[in-house]
Amino acid sequence: MVDDEAPILEAVSYSLRKAGYRVSVAMNAEAAMRAFREQNPDLIVLDVMLPSASGFQICKSIRATSDVPIILLTARAEEQDKVTGLELGADDYVTKPFSVRELIARISAVLRRRASTAVAATIRAGEIEVDEARHEARVEGRQLELSPKEFALLAFLAKNPGLVFSRQALLDRVWGTDAFVDERTVDVHVRWLRSKIENDPADPKRILTVRGVGYKFGAGAG
Repeated sequence: MVDDEAPILEAVSYSLRKAGYRVSVAMNAEAAMRAFREQNPDLIVLDVMLPSASGFQICKSIRATSDVPIILLTARAEEQDKVTGLELGADDYVTKPFSVRELIARISAVLRRRASTAVAATIRAGEIEVDEARHEARVEGRQLELSPKEFALLAFLAKNPGLVFSRQALLDRVWGTDAFVDERTVDVHVRWLRSKIENDPADPKRILTVRGVGYKFGAGAG
């Protein structure tokens, strides 16, 4: 939970622990990002108004590498703030002042939705298996060591075998439309992925280049 108001942190974290959750707290953006990287949380409760960086900025940074559920806390009820948060990838929002009971109910609901979608989250394409719920990928039974973006790119392509995507389309789908990266980023990640999933990266059979267009997950993925 990330909030710069100590009384709120103390009250909410106490109630969450009583409800059976393990809770870590942070009071600024730096501590929040450090905790996110080190602890790999199941869900983040994130205040929008923070010193040094807004909750919107933190949400955007986290979404660049992770799909962890995020609930935003906002002291403002303006519709645009809520829309902005949802567009940046937040799963829900709660307006201050709020009841702890409501927040716990929303946390429970978001986690239930995540669990229900995880049931059918294993993608199989030839000898490639991608388990989105566990964030694991295998080729011919061998587990792969992938960065978050490599994993996301592989999962997206494996979900859409045979379909051709331009570099810009892959940037929009995997990195997000507001990401500050160029199309060469896609080429680099494809090259890294090929080095890990292809028997011969110089003669790829799984991620194929469609000259002048982009990339596709090939029918020869098996």
